[in-house]
Amino acid sequence: MATLDDIAAACKSAQPHLVLSEGDDPRVIEAAVRATEDGLARITLLGSTDVPGVTCIDPVASDKLDAYAQAFFDLRKHKGVSIEAARKAVEAPLTYAAMMVRMGDADCTIGGAVETTSNVVRTALQIIGKAPGVDTVSSYFLMLLPDGRPVIFADCGLILQPTAPELAAIAIASAGSLTALTGLDPKVAMLSFSTKGSVPQGAHESLGRIAEAMEIIRTRAPDLPVDGEFQFDAAFVPATAARKAPGSPVAGEANIFVFPSLSAGNIGYKIAERIGGATALGPILQGLAKPANDLSRGCSAEDVYQMIAITGAQAAKS
Repeated sequence: MATLDDIAAACKSAQPHLVLSEGDDPRVIEAAVRATEDGLARITLLGSTDVPGVTCIDPVASDKLDAYAQAFFDLRKHKGVSIEAARKAVEAPLTYAAMMVRMGDADCTIGGAVETTSNVVRTALQIIGKAPGVDTVSSYFLMLLPDGRPVIFADCGLILQPTAPELAAIAIASAGSLTALTGLDPKVAMLSFSTKGSVPQGAHESLGRIAEAMEIIRTRAPDLPVDGEFQFDAAFVPATAARKAPGSPVAGEANIFVFPSLSAGNIGYKIAERIGGATALGPILQGLAKPANDLSRGCSAEDVYQMIAITGAQAAKS
């Protein structure tokens, strides 16, 4: 797909150093070899496997283990972590990979083929941390529609029940992510079961959250094209938008869809993928100081390769 080709080209041009924490997994190895052969990025695999042509590091035997352990101790000692516990933690590939990024020895990292999402996200938050000025780290899926159009669904993988400030942060961050990855101008739709007051605001608490989020967005990002609340068809289908939301700058043309809850977002992206034929890439994290992304434990080598391109393109823009 053209969007994936453009993302891969941006990654290849920047040549970021990307560390894959699960370097003993066959899918990760296959993707790393392919990415290296394609010149997509500078790849480091963590683990005990020796892969010809790819840089491999065993954290336990690394000459940087002591320095990383000391840095991890300094970072977490206020939580009661001892130097011994710090060293043990850094021996784990997921932690070692995040420390490589924190210490400037890598630009970005990917995990999650073996580790759970909660472990991947928690490690990234603790070690890499949030970007300056960011209160909310969220996630999105880059959805490539059957006709090739890229759109964003957010948040489908991280925040269970976003508050109004979190919904606003998700919308603003997703707008930046779409432009950074695709160059497109964002048009953000705040999704609901109601369109522009068709259901009274007092009928459900989510309507109040969306309305409050809209006010926050207008204050924080007054030039961002955003509107809502919208049912999906009003946000996506021009003919429906003309009937349900005439005059809206977003209705019928949205390319970012912000869901009111994780359950709605997760269900929505899977329906779009499995029934609608869209390609779902993600979850992609946004709001971290440096890129770190999560894989599904059911991922394929192709999924890993695509996430290498996306994460590297993120690093190129950060």
